[in-house]
Amino acid sequence: MGRQELRGARPLKLLLFGKRGQLGWELQRSLAPLGVLIALDAQGDGQTGGDFTDLAGLAAGVREVAPDVIVNAAAHTAVDRAESEPELARTINALAPAVLADEARRLGAWLVHYSTDYVFDGSGEIPWRENDATGPLSVYGQTKLAGEQAVSRWAKHLIFRSSWVYAARGNNFVRTILRLAAERDHLRVVADQIGAPTGAELIADVTAHAVREVQRQPHLAGLYHLAASGETSWHGYACHIVEQARLAGRGTRVIPTAIEAVPASAWPSPAQRPHNSRLATDKLRHTFAVELPDWRVGVNRVLAEIFTR
Repeated sequence: MGRQELRGARPLKLLLFGKRGQLGWELQRSLAPLGVLIALDAQGDGQTGGDFTDLAGLAAGVREVAPDVIVNAAAHTAVDRAESEPELARTINALAPAVLADEARRLGAWLVHYSTDYVFDGSGEIPWRENDATGPLSVYGQTKLAGEQAVSRWAKHLIFRSSWVYAARGNNFVRTILRLAAERDHLRVVADQIGAPTGAELIADVTAHAVREVQRQPHLAGLYHLAASGETSWHGYACHIVEQARLAGRGTRVIPTAIEAVPASAWPSPAQRPHNSRLATDKLRHTFAVELPDWRVGVNRVLAEIFTR
C-alpha cells in the first residue's frame, strides 16, 4: 500500500481572496480545516494575483496556485462611493469575478462568491427568494448582480446572498453605534428599512459546511440566500446594541429611549438603499440541513467579544 493510499485523498487546495475584510477574516478560520488554504488580500499586498484592479494579474495568480476551490470574499462595498466611481466598482464587483469564473472553468475548480440583498429593489414586505426578479437601485447593487451573473455561468459555483453583515472587527454598524453611543446623548436611526443583521462568523461557518457538501454532492451547486433568522430595522438594531452595552456596564451616554426612529428620507445619500432587505433562507436550510439562529444571537456574541477587549 502506497503512502498516498495511507493518507487518503489529496487534501483540497483553497484560494481565498479578501482575507483582510470582516468576512475574509472569519473565512480564514472556517476554511483552514478543509485543506491547504492560501489567503490573499484583494487590495494587493505584493502577492501575485492579489489586486482585483489588475485582471491579468488576477488570472495569473489563480493559475499559479491552481486551487480546487476559489473563495471570493473581496468586493467594492462602499455603497455611496460607488456612485462616483462606477468603473472601479464594476471592475472589482463584476469583471474580477468573471475572471475568477473563467479560471475556475479552466481548472475545473469550485468557485464560491458572495452577493447582497442590494440586487433587489427593496419593494414590498415579503422576504426575497432566490428566483425573484432583481432590480438593483444603486451602482453597488448593479455591479454585484453583474458579478453574480458572471459566476453563475460556470456550473461548479456557490453564490451566497447576505445582508447587513457585521463582525467584531472592521467597519460596520455595530462598531459605529457603540462609538456614537459613547459620544452623544441622542441618536437618529432609520426605521423604515428592514432586514436581518448577519454575522460574518455565521456566513463563514455555513460556507465551510457547504464546500464540504458539494465535494460529495456536486448537484447542490447554485445560488442561496444566507442570513440570520428574524428581522429588525436599523433603529431596532441600534436599540438592541445600546441596551446590551448598558447591561454589560459599558459607558454609553445615550439610552435606548433617546434613539429617535426616522425615515430613510431623513438621511439623503448618493446611493438609494432597499427598504425591504428580508431574504428567504428556506432553500439553504433545507438543502444543507442547517439552522440559522436569530439575529440577536450573533450580535450578542460579537458584542461580548468587543466588550472583552
